Amino acid sequence: MNPARSSAQSPSRRGETAVPARRPGVGSLVLLASIVVSFLAASSAPTPLYATYARMWDFSPITTTVVFGVYAIAVLLALLVLGRLSDHVGRRPVLLAALAVQTAAMVVLTTADGVGALLAGRVLQGVSTGGALGALGAAMVDVDRGRGTVANAAAPGIGTGTGALLSGLLVQYAPAPTHLVYLLLVGVFLLQGVAVALMPETVSRRPGARAAVVPEFTVPAGLRGPVLAAAPILFAVWALAGFYGSLGPALARQLSGSSSVVLGALGFFLLAVVGSLTTVVLGRTAPRTVMLVGITMLVVAGTGTLVAVDQSSTVGFFSSTAVAGIGFGAGFQGGMRTVVPLVAEHERAGVLSAVYVVCYLGMSLPAVIAGVLVVHGGGLAAATRDYSWFVVALAVMTLVALLRLKAPAAAGCQDTPG
Repeated sequence: MNPARSSAQSPSRRGETAVPARRPGVGSLVLLASIVVSFLAASSAPTPLYATYARMWDFSPITTTVVFGVYAIAVLLALLVLGRLSDHVGRRPVLLAALAVQTAAMVVLTTADGVGALLAGRVLQGVSTGGALGALGAAMVDVDRGRGTVANAAAPGIGTGTGALLSGLLVQYAPAPTHLVYLLLVGVFLLQGVAVALMPETVSRRPGARAAVVPEFTVPAGLRGPVLAAAPILFAVWALAGFYGSLGPALARQLSGSSSVVLGALGFFLLAVVGSLTTVVLGRTAPRTVMLVGITMLVVAGTGTLVAVDQSSTVGFFSSTAVAGIGFGAGFQGGMRTVVPLVAEHERAGVLSAVYVVCYLGMSLPAVIAGVLVVHGGGLAAATRDYSWFVVALAVMTLVALLRLKAPAAAGCQDTPG
């Protein structure tokens, strides 16, 4: 049942504010999906610029990975603290606030004159994105459960990948490389803010907002097996994203011998977009099968990357990246669907919080360690080899855990695509 329709047809309960009679339609769904795309595009827009920033401000790969890592940690904290807020205050207020903070982040990045400002901009981006993703995902399902589920699966990867590639094109071929991409995004966010202000609300307000911002971390005893089975692959696929978003562009340029910013952004684009398409294609496949596909592709991609680095093969690197994208999409979806359908509704927030902690720690910590290895270890190629072996090891750990896992009964929740 559409929450907006339900609220419009019945009197609001005490402490609730009824949503307007006007119901959101396909236009609202397109708008919400476009915000996901633009937010994730903004998150990856600095990726092609890291080499430019490093030359301007003379910092090492460690700083690059720290700048990437603080964004991931900020997203995680915002998801945990603000992820349920829109259930109580409404989707529109949360989205309008997130768009305002995202716009402020673009201004900070546009005017950045050093690493401190770059870090501040990335933190603001993370807070905005993490605060908005829960509201955006829920609002798309509010509008249309089927299409909203597909949009939830496809939009993040499309936004992340296209953001990196378009930013690379602008940096390579347009003037003012450290300003233009951010200024264009400011214009997009302002237009989206006006559209959100005019969009019908999709849920009724209800009390409990203060309690909703207290993070929950609970994994019931019956779910510890599935969570432990899924944790290694969730950590692995987000570690891949962290590597491609921070050090991937430098590796692509080193292997190719080219200084092209576009070529450097292509790896992140391939990983994100192929992963997103994989999520859609495998949306109705059994979760265990999806997990096995993810495990297999991660092992193949890790092995391929090792060969590509040893042979200094650009074609091998990008081919392995495309395979890694399949592993990313299948691994993430398989891991989530191994856990989420088994969670009772009253336990969902706590379990998902624990899962998100695994994902975003995977996205940040290994990337920072890789940055340290690049500087104080054997360089970028050696760090990439270590990273590849690490991802392969996590995939094998997942396979062992999955083979030992007994399938528990779902807790009042059926498996759904995405």
